[in-house]
Amino acid sequence: MSIEQVGPAVEQMRQLFTRQRAAFARERYPSYQDRRANLQALKALVLDNADEIAAAIAADFGHRSVHESKLLDIFGLVSEINHALKCLKRWMKPQRRGVGIWFQPGRAALLAQPLGVIGIAAPWNYPLYLTLGPLCGALAAGNRAMIKIASDSSRYGALLARLLGQRFSQDLVAVIQPWPGINDQFSRLPFDHLIFTGSPEVGRQIMRNCSENLTPVTLELGGKSPTLVAPGYSLQRAAETILWGKCLNSGQTCVAPDYLFLPEGSEAGFIEHAKAAVARYYPKPLGANPDYSCMINARQLTRVEALLADAREKGARVVALADAEEARRAGKLAPHLVFNVRDDMQIMQEEIFGPLLPVLSYRQLEETVDYINAHERPLALYLFDEDSGRVQQVLRQTLSGGVSVNSVMLHVLQENLPFGGVGNSGLGHYHAEEGFQTFSKMRPIFYQARFNGSFLLKPPYGRLTQGLLRLLLR
Repeated sequence: MSIEQVGPAVEQMRQLFTRQRAAFARERYPSYQDRRANLQALKALVLDNADEIAAAIAADFGHRSVHESKLLDIFGLVSEINHALKCLKRWMKPQRRGVGIWFQPGRAALLAQPLGVIGIAAPWNYPLYLTLGPLCGALAAGNRAMIKIASDSSRYGALLARLLGQRFSQDLVAVIQPWPGINDQFSRLPFDHLIFTGSPEVGRQIMRNCSENLTPVTLELGGKSPTLVAPGYSLQRAAETILWGKCLNSGQTCVAPDYLFLPEGSEAGFIEHAKAAVARYYPKPLGANPDYSCMINARQLTRVEALLADAREKGARVVALADAEEARRAGKLAPHLVFNVRDDMQIMQEEIFGPLLPVLSYRQLEETVDYINAHERPLALYLFDEDSGRVQQVLRQTLSGGVSVNSVMLHVLQENLPFGGVGNSGLGHYHAEEGFQTFSKMRPIFYQARFNGSFLLKPPYGRLTQGLLRLLLR
């Protein structure tokens, strides 16, 4: 889109917002049947067009594994919608709350009410799951939504706009295609809630813009997620699981393992098992392997290669786990382990978002906890350990958005668990019942009984009030 077209695009976006706000004013509490129908329509949209969606995502990437798109984007979303369909009636039901003895026989309850118009600022790395997942929560809670497509998802974005337009009116779900400055303009709309997935730097600007309208935000910001292999844990099992997670989507996952702690002396064994795991997962050369994805574009590829070059120049030992030159000729980046890393290297300062895995060695487990706690709180933490006491110790002494024990990333796909960061890695939750509550006002209501003692609290105050206060303030 040219600069000349930006002005009309901004105005069209504002008009869509006004339409949705007016539509919400006409129907502030959609019925269970309507919400269920919307979720079923969303599920049918995805399942009926799964091949076309996967092909569009692959086209935006240059190449992206169709199986990964279906396993992660599509399966993850369908699972979330199925869970919402199963639980929706219970989520909508008013929650009874207890009433203090002094206010009985009154009643108290929480009623989940829709907020209104939800803004969803989508990322490019999992463009279906991280777009329609929040939409699932917004529709389940009875809201309307505007979706901003990521600038690197043009083919997928055009397809999504067409598919959603066939199933939903624009005053219920609208898609905004990218144009220069859209992040700034989109986040300045007075949404009733906005969810943004992206970098901490952009997240800070989004939050500043939202503050002008006191728009509540959910921020999913990523960061450097540590992975810890405890003494005695099988290096083979750890390597197979960690490299699966690191190679998935070519490392372009916000909860991918970002750096690894190994017991001192186990490095050579881990390299051997890591190479074997990559060779087993990708038996064909990476360049021609349909299961190994490209970096999204040349800019991202160059950025991650620069991290690797900076580490080499500063003394890191780099171990390629596959033929790096062959992969590079196809626009792909082979997985690498990076040893002897220091905090002054860029690879230890930025979220990598690529198939590079820095490795740090430790002698005592406490060293790893101290290191993690000395840095920004991560979106995820991964711990490989069979000692349950030691696992609980690490969990209690660290803080992260989520945790997978003896696995990586799978906590995100658990339908009963919320997903969200903490500190620099994010703010708020979605998924599961917590997602429904994020997009609702959990409205506290007190029902006064016909016969009650509230007259005791009213003036004029006298000896009766003084006696009552003595009872109340015991």
